[in-house]
Amino acid sequence: MSKDSHEIRDPIHVFAYFDSDERAVINSRPFQRLRSIHQLALTYLVYPGATHKRFEHSIGVMELAERVFNVVTHPLHIHPKVSGIIPQKQAQLSYWRRVLRMAALCHDLGHLPFSHAAEKELLPKGWNHERLTVEMLRSQEMRDIFGDMTPPIKVEDVVKVAVGEKELSKFEKVTYSPWETILAEIITGNAFGVDRMDYLLRDSHHSGVAYGKFDHYRLVDTLRILPVHNDEENSDEPMLGVEVGGIHSAEALLLARYFMFTQLYFHSVRRIYDQHLKDFLLAWLPGGNYSTDIEKHLAMTDNEVTAAFCELARQPGHPAHDVARRIMTRQHFKVLYERNPDDLDRNANAVRAVYAATCREFGEEAVRCDDPPPNSSQSPNFPILKGDDRIVWSLQESQILKDKLPPITVGRVYVAPELRDKARKWLDGHLQEILEHPEEE
Repeated sequence: MSKDSHEIRDPIHVFAYFDSDERAVINSRPFQRLRSIHQLALTYLVYPGATHKRFEHSIGVMELAERVFNVVTHPLHIHPKVSGIIPQKQAQLSYWRRVLRMAALCHDLGHLPFSHAAEKELLPKGWNHERLTVEMLRSQEMRDIFGDMTPPIKVEDVVKVAVGEKELSKFEKVTYSPWETILAEIITGNAFGVDRMDYLLRDSHHSGVAYGKFDHYRLVDTLRILPVHNDEENSDEPMLGVEVGGIHSAEALLLARYFMFTQLYFHSVRRIYDQHLKDFLLAWLPGGNYSTDIEKHLAMTDNEVTAAFCELARQPGHPAHDVARRIMTRQHFKVLYERNPDDLDRNANAVRAVYAATCREFGEEAVRCDDPPPNSSQSPNFPILKGDDRIVWSLQESQILKDKLPPITVGRVYVAPELRDKARKWLDGHLQEILEHPEEE
């Protein structure tokens, strides 16, 4: 006879617990698919331990989400000005706890193979993994699972909390109550979202990069729902904040994100593998796009893409052959040029100028550019509850958060490895001219 309480061992949270209703979701096709979606795409080709999947991350997010829920709804932790938004009846509170757990569990169902790599280029306009997550949650299979629960859970409640108002409003008209906003913030929030907490801890653990670690136990224990005054409407609105005793843990979380971007997510080899993956998929997928059909989405995982790598690496005539071969034999493009302040002083578009000149010299197929817009390192501003019950803003209270970290920037030009030595000699002799007269080079 099956038990109503189950557990999974987890390297980050030790144990993650779930009931039979949640087990039904975990055993569903949409969720089991996440066993075959790498959290960090092809990063394991650089950091061999980074083979973890969206499956265990999603379970970890569920575990953290309930911990936060239990802390912020504890009677001793409820600020009197926000008590009205929190369900008063135990049955209602229990229902929303289950909605939050289901939303946390399902928040990544729409991820494409190898996660974020090339999502914008490979989905039709107006689609992203959040929209695919919504479609997956609204599928008949998931509706049946939620409907069979005791008591039944409304699919639309899960959708709103899993995706959040910012993303959901991009493709449909939606209204959130203050309570729904807080629940979505627990998962997707820019400051204290448990999605971010788990992926930083998990990516750090599996990659061996220590920068993602922070005291999440202390941080969770000090989280609070706090009233923030809205001058336009002359009212107090609830927002996820922290007691003053948790400010150092909050600082550590935000610094962990910054250093994980600089040391792991923007690693030069990891970034070029994202480009190789995009090039492969554009050449291999029918029409160069992923399908948004749910059944086709369910059937497409990292396994199918990896099998295609193997097959096409042995087919010289196929358009995707060369990039498949490079991925399978680790013959990735090498860094030829990297942005530096001295060059930018002379030419604000130095990276693009070098890229254009290198393409003219060696051909577009042998050159790649990685020059995305700067990733803002601006710390989010969140409320802090002081010991005297005053509420202040984090950017006023914390000198670490007030002092702006440099923007997280990357700007590199890559060249095929067989051309690297020749290209370096060429660039050494032409860089000054390229920067000063890019259109003439």
